[in-house]
Amino acid sequence: MAVKIRLRRIGAKKAPFYRIVVADSRYPRDGRFIEEIGYYDPSTEPNTFKVDAEKAKKWISTGAQPTDTVKALFKKNNVL
Repeated sequence: MAVKIRLRRIGAKKAPFYRIVVADSRYPRDGRFIEEIGYYDPSTEPNTFKVDAEKAKKWISTGAQPTDTVKALFKKNNVL
């Protein structure tokens, strides 16, 4: 079972809003997830990003792989 840290889109049409979730890689993008660890709103200026860094580090240490987008957001906001 491959666990990923990825974005889950919940925003309206042309108004994206994302939750950062830990999910099995076999689940659909907006489907079932294990735990929600933060959110990201790219429509605000500056972009709003909030994540529980402790939970993110715990999941990464147990083997969860962040997607490329989430990894970039973590680096930009000094989570990793």
